[in-house]
Amino acid sequence: MIPAASDYNHTPLVAASSTLALVHYLQSQGLLDPARVQQIIGMDLQALADPDLRIPAPAHYRLWDYAEQVTGDPAIGLHAGLVVDPERMGLVGHVFFNCDTLGEAVTQYVRLHRLINESVTLSFQQTGDEAILTWQPDAPNHYSRQDMDRTLAAALSRTRHFIHPEIHAEWVEIAHPSPSYADEYETLLGGPVTFDCTSTRLAFDSRHLSHGIPRRNPYVYSAVLKQVNSVLARLQPRRSFGRKIRRLISKQMATEKIDADSLARQCHMSRQTLYRRLKREGLSFHDLVEQVRKDKALRYVAADHYALGEIAFLLGFSELSAFSRAFKRWTGTAPAQYRANQLARTHPTSGAPAPSDVRK
Repeated sequence: MIPAASDYNHTPLVAASSTLALVHYLQSQGLLDPARVQQIIGMDLQALADPDLRIPAPAHYRLWDYAEQVTGDPAIGLHAGLVVDPERMGLVGHVFFNCDTLGEAVTQYVRLHRLINESVTLSFQQTGDEAILTWQPDAPNHYSRQDMDRTLAAALSRTRHFIHPEIHAEWVEIAHPSPSYADEYETLLGGPVTFDCTSTRLAFDSRHLSHGIPRRNPYVYSAVLKQVNSVLARLQPRRSFGRKIRRLISKQMATEKIDADSLARQCHMSRQTLYRRLKREGLSFHDLVEQVRKDKALRYVAADHYALGEIAFLLGFSELSAFSRAFKRWTGTAPAQYRANQLARTHPTSGAPAPSDVRK
């Protein structure tokens, strides 16, 4: 049975092509039980072939748990991600691998990521010679270890297959704790891996962004992008209020104290209405403020462009000590040490330069 449209209004969705890829993997292992899978995802398997279909993320994640159970393979996400089948990629995959360059492909991947998985926010930044992709779940229960494994493995294996075989991760940070198969990550991804981090991040050499995509087809690109943009336009209203409030929080953070009343007035509504509309999207005002602060803090501290005291001010903290306590709560590490670690990773041969503000 396909869930009613009203159910989708409050539940993050995942592209059915991702679920179908897992179904195909189970089939390739000789372990597909169609009746059981249909019971887990709440719809007929044939429906998954619809390129526009999206299913509730919780159902998709339950299927991953089931797949790990029946295969007895805790690293199933990594192993499923190694499968490269151009005929079974989703629409976003076809856009990605028909762009002119990897840089353009990454830009499209970030722009269209909500079509792949609404429960996770993807962002991209360049710091020095590194290009960094960051996956951040919207809520703790919107995280699946197996699905994140598959995302990382698929990103590297497909990029090597379609663009350049030598591309590898410079380093990776993974949000879940170190699993029993931890040694497989470095072998697959090519760089050092750190577990139990605040978000999942993958860094690669930014020179790869200029790599052309050898087998791109501009006609396929144009046709598929048109279809993808059409789907994106239809889904744009979903969770749009939360994104608007997040932007307002980010804009206001460095100029004045963040409070719900002032933002509600900017939106021409009461604080109660603001809370109610956020709740409809599964969000809370406090969590949004915390999320924006944390995301900005990680970027500012890693970039080494501002002294820690300046960052505390930019994020609306009354004093450096309050910022340091919050940062340690988010990351388990003091901001000065976090910056030193990032600089050591960026300059591994010369040793970590002394951060300009460790003493401040």
